[in-house]
Amino acid sequence: MKFERINNINHKLYNEAINLYKNSFPYYEQREEESQIEIINNPLYHFEIIIDNDRFIGEILYWDFLNFKYIEHFCILPNMRNLHYGQRILEELKKPLILEIDPPIDDISRRRLNFYKRCGFVENKYMHIHPPYHKNYCGHQLLVMSTTNPLAKVEYDKFKVFLTKIVMNKAFK
Repeated sequence: MKFERINNINHKLYNEAINLYKNSFPYYEQREEESQIEIINNPLYHFEIIIDNDRFIGEILYWDFLNFKYIEHFCILPNMRNLHYGQRILEELKKPLILEIDPPIDDISRRRLNFYKRCGFVENKYMHIHPPYHKNYCGHQLLVMSTTNPLAKVEYDKFKVFLTKIVMNKAFK
């Protein structure tokens, strides 16, 4: 298994990766295409596809910032799920990790929460609203998870500033 960073939209697997992205997340959780194109060369942003045995299996889109990595989007092809790729990919990232998931209110969201817990993530109890990806949309409530330990309030506040000022900068025009 290997990671391959996409730095431009002409990459041979960019379209396949974007199709997986669009099929894996609801519209309100997706970046607009212009925003994705604009940030793809940002040195902090990693649009990584995962290849195993010369086959595209998924992607992880994350931001590498000082002492943590923020996973913005992570998805595996549906026919490649339950083969432990997700766990192996997260183990490769090292460094403290932060991500957001839907609150555990149904079977799918509870399974997702349990998956991340098995991978070493813990819940953070801060009321968290992710900023909108699209004009005329509202932010949406998510649960913040981090590896190893819950975030101290000062760490959460730094993450929130990073999210609003860097990650979501130019999310839409």
